[in-house]
Amino acid sequence: MSQKYTTRAEDYSKWYNELVNRADLAEHSDVRGCMVIKPYGYAIWEKMKDILDKKFKETGHSNAYFPLFIPKSYLSKEAKHVEGFAKECAVVTHYRLMNDEDGNVVVDPSAKLEEELIVRPTSETIIWNSYKNWIHSYRDLPILINQWANVVRWEMRTRLFLRTAEFLWQEGHTAHATKQEAIEEAEQMLHVYADFAEQYMAMPVVKGVKSPSERFAGAEETYCIEALMQDGKALQAGTSHFLGQNFAKAFDVKFADKEGSLEHVWATSWGVSTRLMGALIMTHSDDEGLVLPPTLAPIQVAIVPIYKGEEQLNAISARVATLTSTLRAKGISVKYDDDDNRRPGWKFAEYETKGVPVRVAIGQRDMENNKAEVARRDTKEKSSVDWDGIADYIEQLLGDIQSNLYNKARAYRSEHITEVNSYEEFKEALSTKGGFISAHWDGTEATEDKIKEETKATIRCIPLDRKEEMGQCIITGKPSQGRVLFAKAY
Repeated sequence: MSQKYTTRAEDYSKWYNELVNRADLAEHSDVRGCMVIKPYGYAIWEKMKDILDKKFKETGHSNAYFPLFIPKSYLSKEAKHVEGFAKECAVVTHYRLMNDEDGNVVVDPSAKLEEELIVRPTSETIIWNSYKNWIHSYRDLPILINQWANVVRWEMRTRLFLRTAEFLWQEGHTAHATKQEAIEEAEQMLHVYADFAEQYMAMPVVKGVKSPSERFAGAEETYCIEALMQDGKALQAGTSHFLGQNFAKAFDVKFADKEGSLEHVWATSWGVSTRLMGALIMTHSDDEGLVLPPTLAPIQVAIVPIYKGEEQLNAISARVATLTSTLRAKGISVKYDDDDNRRPGWKFAEYETKGVPVRVAIGQRDMENNKAEVARRDTKEKSSVDWDGIADYIEQLLGDIQSNLYNKARAYRSEHITEVNSYEEFKEALSTKGGFISAHWDGTEATEDKIKEETKATIRCIPLDRKEEMGQCIITGKPSQGRVLFAKAY
């Protein structure tokens, strides 16, 4: 009897946790709150990383690397920044271990650091300390740097990929001569993230700015992309920050302009993390397992031979060899699974669980009929396809699957954006339907806090493309310039 797994309808959170394990993506480590990303999960992250890295370089950025450890004094130079991260910082206080009288390993009390080091929660401070030495003149600008790294934020409640104490990410840090140039950079990177989410992850996103209370610590403006998961909760998938001159002033980073006047530099930072893995899982997957868009699937096509005896296997393998080389020439990744230790039924279930977009099965009768069975993961439809045109058919099918996943996710989101005009309607929509709630807000933190306290919904973003319309705040009745999107969120 096959094992019964939790469905999304039964318990969405449990379904997610089981799926991460079943699809062999990641597991909890013995270090509390930290995860082991397993090879299949890391292969997906690598595909994301490679695509994004190419996009960053196409927009003029270069990769560099900065230290993992940040002197504590650096964080205190920008007041809002340290306040925003103070409760999440891991602190290094000593630099040596020793054995005690009983042979136990203990911290050497004489090896205390003169100044504690913070394990980076983000790198603005240490990078701007370097930029101080790099920037002297307008000729040194702009600086367009990206870093691929790990960061630590001491989370108390963790979930694989979505919220862990240590996670992988990229962080861009740029320096500019003018305010306008920095704002354009922050907006550009927002669009880079949105294009990646929609074109490669097949995940529709809303582009917007955060409310003042939700901004990144030390930013003047935070741009974001917000996605909607299948349980009606929102997920912040990427952020880009206009930092103004805050970090330049904190670290005294000035440049001589063309007239010779000294000016503080303008800054941005922007990042996405392995949280995108969680977004990918929750946007498309079903009760049978992972569903991957072809552009991010480590294996796009799995081919399974069905045979009796070595003679049939050799004949099938000879025919499949031509197909695999043709598909690979088209840039399609293929796995031919002729492992004799697993039955075809086990292989079908495994590739379904791992979200492989296309599965091809070919047996002796298929050989005789010059056909093969092609199954698509997203709809589970199967077709008997002529062998002579199968490579082109698969190539077309992969494009169809990519489009279908995006359109399905977009349709779900469209059905779960609800306009409301009163607090009663707001609470009703949130409890019965979920998703994004589009409502008027008076712009005050007090109103925002009241809604969050009473409903657990937060302002996810003020959409960049929102319709400017006068209205009344659903709580206070005060004038509002336009609607904002609320939701419960990860």
